[in-house]
Amino acid sequence: MASSLSPAHRRITGRRALLALVAAGGVALTPLPASAEPHRPATSQEAAELIAARAHDLEVLTERFNETREQLKATQAAADAAAEELTAAQAALTEAQDRVRTVARSAWTSDRLGTVEAMLTSGSPTELVDRMGMLDTIAAHNNGVLGEAQSAGEDAERARAAAEEAAADAQTQVERVDAQRARLDEQIASYQAQYERLSAEEQRASRAAAERHAAEEAAAAQAAETAAEAAEAAEAPGAAPAPRAAAPAPAPAAAAPAPAPAAAAPAPAPAAPPPPAPPAPPAPSGGSAAAQTAVSTAMAQIGDPYVWAAAGPNAFDCSGLVQYAYAAAGISLPHSSRMQSTMGTPVSRSALQPGDLVFFYSPVSHVGIYIGNGQMVHAATSGVPVKVASVDSMGGYNSARRIAG
Repeated sequence: MASSLSPAHRRITGRRALLALVAAGGVALTPLPASAEPHRPATSQEAAELIAARAHDLEVLTERFNETREQLKATQAAADAAAEELTAAQAALTEAQDRVRTVARSAWTSDRLGTVEAMLTSGSPTELVDRMGMLDTIAAHNNGVLGEAQSAGEDAERARAAAEEAAADAQTQVERVDAQRARLDEQIASYQAQYERLSAEEQRASRAAAERHAAEEAAAAQAAETAAEAAEAAEAPGAAPAPRAAAPAPAPAAAAPAPAPAAAAPAPAPAAPPPPAPPAPPAPSGGSAAAQTAVSTAMAQIGDPYVWAAAGPNAFDCSGLVQYAYAAAGISLPHSSRMQSTMGTPVSRSALQPGDLVFFYSPVSHVGIYIGNGQMVHAATSGVPVKVASVDSMGGYNSARRIAG
């Protein structure tokens, strides 16, 4: 006799498989390294280099945070679904228990099926065996129904517990990454303050050196003038000067040639034309309609600030800008550059079209949207707004994917 709870049990089994995948994804999130102790820069140049390095670290951490947050969403969804499965399994168990009790009462009180009645009223041993066999079959079925309902409930409870544990682990990861982000923010702010202090000190030192040099030159000039005066005063006062030989009569001066007429001053050169305005970013061409929508949406965000884990509408990180741009085209992407690098289809750099996603570093921790002519639009890094830049400007080119078209 087939069990009416088999579909529910299959759903629980499928849920457990999903949780196994979620758990595997959680394990893939490698432990984050501890942030390095802040270094005290000696020059403004060194401070600027440290700011750039920490900004890159912050971007990597931001993408790790985004990926962990996506993981948390998945585990929370699995936990919610497992809780629903548990509620359904508990309801099925209650229903099965009620049904078994009803059948049992009928079996033991019915004139036809009662065990004692069957023994007393059976017309032959064969009829008795048939009646007792029917009772055994009913009892076995009831036990099977109860057992499967109980098993489904236990599976659902385990699935719920596993999902909640995975969600708690992901939440811990999110909090851990966020704490590291706060430490990096503090380091960047510290380096920025040191950069400004060192720049001011270096400017003051430069001015002081210039003033010292000017003072030294003035002192040297004064010393030379004093020495000249002293040499002149060394001549004995009142001493008759030695007779001087008569100077020869001057030769008659040759007639000076008439001055040549002055050349006419050249006409002033025409004013140089003003420098040409910088070329506008290339208009996107090629690619599908969805890809062009994504490009246009991203280009409209140029100048918006880079903000940790932001995905619009007025601030972005790199993967948040991509997610926002493609959402405008009706395509849903996760808020994680590494996850985005697994979506769509791979495309070679020589075959890039506007709308393709270009990824950087290994493992992937930055993404931009290609717009043509070797250019991309991207949310670059902390302190730098959304802008158009060369694909080569980032360094560490990794790969590209075509999401639409």
